[in-house]
Amino acid sequence: MTDQQGPVAIVGAGSIGAGFAIVHATAGRSVLLYDAQPEAAEAAIGRIAETLADLEHFELLDEPPAAVLARVSAAASLEDAVAKAAFVHECVSENLDLKRQVTADIDARAPGDAVIGSASSAIPASDYAAEVPGNSRCLVAHPGNPPFLLRVVEVVPAPFTDPKAVDAATRFLGGSGLATVTVRKEPRGFVFNRLQGALLREAYCLVRDGVVSVEEIDALVRDGLGLRWSIVGPFETVDLNTRGGIERHAKLLGPAYEAMGAERGQHDPWTDELVANVSEQRRAALPLDAWADRVRWRDRELMRALLTRRSGES
Repeated sequence: MTDQQGPVAIVGAGSIGAGFAIVHATAGRSVLLYDAQPEAAEAAIGRIAETLADLEHFELLDEPPAAVLARVSAAASLEDAVAKAAFVHECVSENLDLKRQVTADIDARAPGDAVIGSASSAIPASDYAAEVPGNSRCLVAHPGNPPFLLRVVEVVPAPFTDPKAVDAATRFLGGSGLATVTVRKEPRGFVFNRLQGALLREAYCLVRDGVVSVEEIDALVRDGLGLRWSIVGPFETVDLNTRGGIERHAKLLGPAYEAMGAERGQHDPWTDELVANVSEQRRAALPLDAWADRVRWRDRELMRALLTRRSGES
């Protein structure tokens, strides 16, 4: 659908727009950065230069910062930014009316085969692009922040999005070194923020109820959950924490987690069918006869992460 080697247009020069510029420029792509406030795009290029210097310091660049920065330029107008774009990132603020207007403006000016991906954090394409004539090429491309370090992006189509646009977006973003996760429905907040939100909701409740302090919550996540999740995700975590795997974990601790949810008015028990589905996917990824080796790998990766953390503190 789109020229995989074509330039990238980024509309909105805030932290996400600048972050995406770094992602694509470090992958060798030309980037045109546009913001309705002309000084914002120039300021973003200054921030990009500073970030590239930091990336070089930590040996995370494959070429000199100046070579990467040379691929990023400020566009004088929206028309100039998107006229030859293969992919357009809409990175304006999280405002429904603004996203509707900017998406329509991009659609009217970008090449017909360019995908329009919004960095929306919670507003689905069904809400902001339903009335856009070219909505079949509109989807959400929601990154972690900052995207040049958290190199994963959710690709979230609307029911009206052409599957070819989804495929093109996945290939284009993957070509810039981003791991892509295709979200099959449009839950508000998508997946990244729903997971983050679940933890934040409980954290707020625990502080409200006087159970623990803000800093103590941060310590538990920073030095415990977060450190472990930097190596393995939540499903693999509990799969490796219990000999016998995730099915045994659900049998042993499922009732406790159900009771925790009930305390917050949430009733989502892990049914036998759901556990079987999750277990089947985990066993396809890791047979039980490889479980012990994977546990040792996890432990060694945690040791590596702790060594890196210790080196940074010295």
